[in-house]
Formats: sequence, structure tokens, C-alpha cells
Amino acid sequence: MRPRQDRGIRDQDKTKTKDGRDCDKTETTLSRVHQVPVKQLRAHREAVTAARLCFNDSFLLSCSSDTTAVLWDVESCRPRRLFSGVHEKPVSECAVIPNSNRILTVSWDKQMVCWDVETGQTLWTSRQNGLLTSCSVSADGRLVVCASDPQNGVNVSDAASGQTLHHVSGQHRSTITRCRFDPHSQRVVTASADRSVKLLDLLTFKTTVTIDSNHGNVVSDCCFTNDGRFLCTASWDKTLKLWDLQTGAFRSHGGTTLQRGHEGSVSSCCFSTDANLLVSGSYDRTVALWDMSTLCQSLILKGHTDWVTDVSISADRKLLCSASKDGTVRLWNIENMEEIPGVMEKRRTEGTGVHILKCEECGKPFPVSRLQTSELLTQCVFCRLRSPSRYRPQPPPVM
Repeated sequence: MRPRQDRGIRDQDKTKTKDGRDCDKTETTLSRVHQVPVKQLRAHREAVTAARLCFNDSFLLSCSSDTTAVLWDVESCRPRRLFSGVHEKPVSECAVIPNSNRILTVSWDKQMVCWDVETGQTLWTSRQNGLLTSCSVSADGRLVVCASDPQNGVNVSDAASGQTLHHVSGQHRSTITRCRFDPHSQRVVTASADRSVKLLDLLTFKTTVTIDSNHGNVVSDCCFTNDGRFLCTASWDKTLKLWDLQTGAFRSHGGTTLQRGHEGSVSSCCFSTDANLLVSGSYDRTVALWDMSTLCQSLILKGHTDWVTDVSISADRKLLCSASKDGTVRLWNIENMEEIPGVMEKRRTEGTGVHILKCEECGKPFPVSRLQTSELLTQCVFCRLRSPSRYRPQPPPVM
């Protein structure tokens, strides 16, 4: 966020809710769950449907079934701006528009609304044909996409004006639960209750990849690694799966299921910027952290009293936020999670799955089986093929 705009937000002392309550008196608590410090943020009157760290992780944006969205100051854990008075039904999702001082909210009232962070006023409103279940903004801040029900379609619009640029109807056979731009703003991925995942090309507006997820229930969420190579899907079947979009190996082998899943339906997932950590939220009221080198859980965070609906992680991997149906947002400090005995023990225990390494030649991530010695494999398969003399295969493991 630009300094001038940042001062504008911080100078605001009080924000009134629709029923006259002062948001700056929001209750915050500090406790330790599994030795992880956590702050509890309260301002919403009903279920919190989404929560995202934003503006260089100095702020947190949340939205709720109470028809409002709130921008929080992370340092003070106090609300800095309330966005209200426009939506008439639950706000299903919110997003920040990059390179601007604007946010986006979508709602079951069929409205997509762009707000000014400084004033809290609406910049434009776009009414769609169906209930809006999800939204996303391209990395360059030029496009927004929202998913509508019961059309099971997506609407791509101009972020500056809200004008519809393209509409794709019948993208899925059932409700689209999540839509996301890929990191390069070239495709939109959609996850659906029909258990499939599709990638829509933004040049042709044609589906170029269809993934039969083999999930046993609704695919509730999806997220990309920062380079766009790997996609993770979360499902009500209590599992998460990892898909390598670059190699396309999933076409013959399916996705890689993360080991030791949640006890309840998985609602949300989010990669860290370096793709070494995955965070997931579940209807079992927990937040899980996954080590991507083993594809196993490294830590479980407990404390919410109802479903966890969304998760987000800071770029430096020090903070994690979670939204819940219990009406709260929790801000977890995971900076020292490696020092927790449970995590240390799991680090020493060999798990199953694959390592995701960074190629020393091209810099791209690539998967390596745990049966291989990661110290010997420093290049992806494409770079090894170009320079085979540098690669020495590992002998078979001793049985």
C-alpha cells in the first residue's frame, strides 16, 4: 500500500458498524495453542467467509455472512475500515486489487462491488445473473473473475470499470466453489461440486485442461504455487491433492494425495510464496500446516469453535490467518513453529511422498521421489536431458 494511502487508513480512529458498535473496541485475545501464539479478532456478527493477508501483509481483509467486509491493521489487530451498506445477503468472498487501493467483494445478492480503501465508498457495482460464490483478481490488477450459481459459469470483467468482457456459462455441471487466476494471469482455474477442475484459457476462452479429480466429494478450493506449476485441490472428502500442471503426469497417474488428512471436510488451502509450506482449513475446526518435502502434516492448530472457512499465509511465512464460522478471524504467529517438539519430531521421522526441489539450472521447482537422493538431483528432468553428463543416477535402495 502506498505511504499516503497507508497514513489515510491508520489515521482513522473509529469505524461504526450498521448497528452503531465501535469496531475499534473489538475484543482481541492472546493465548497459546500448541505453543503457537494466536490473536483472536472479533468484529463480524456472523460467520466469517474469507480472510486474506494483504498490502504487504500489513493488513488483513475479511468478509462475512453479516453482509460486510472489514480491513484490519495486523500490528494492532484493530479494524481500520468497515465496508457495509451495499450488500443485502452474505458476502461469499473478497479480494484485493493489486497495484491499487481497491478491494472487491461478491455476494449471494448477485452483486460484485469494488470499494475504495481510503473512503470505504463504492467505485462501481456490477449485478450478475446468479448468486456469486467466488472471485479472484489477476496479478496485474487488470481483470476480475467471479463465479455464478446456478449458471455454473464465470464472468470476466474489467477491474477498473466492472464492465463484463466475457461470460462463460455451463463451465461445470454443478456449483463452482472457487475460481482463481493463475499467477501469470493467462488462465482461470475453476473447482466445482461436480468434483472436476477446469482451466480456462483467457485468450480463446476455451477450456484447455479438465481434471477429473477423483475426489470422493465436492472440490471446495484450489490454489497455485507462485510459479503456476503446481495446483492443490481441497475437498469435502477430507483430502488434499497436488497436481503437476507442467508435466501433466496426472493424466496417467492422477494427483498426489497428501498424507494423513483432516478428520473433517477440507474447506480451504493456500501455498506459501516459496511453495515449501501448504496451509489448509477444515470443518473439523482445525488449521493444518503441511511440509511439501514430505507431503505430510507438520502441525495442527486448534482453537476455533466452528468450521474453518478460509486460510492465508504471509509472504515471510511468519503469520497465518484463518476465518471461521464462529465469527472470528485468528492470526497465528508461526515464526518459531520449527522449535515446537511435535514439529521437530516429525522432521526426524521419514514420511512418504516427494520432495519439491529447485533446479539449479533453470530455477524452476521439480518433484523428486523420497526413494531418490535429493543431494544428487539438483536439476529438473529437462535440464538433465540437455546436460546428461552432469547427472549420475542413484543405485537402487538396499532392501
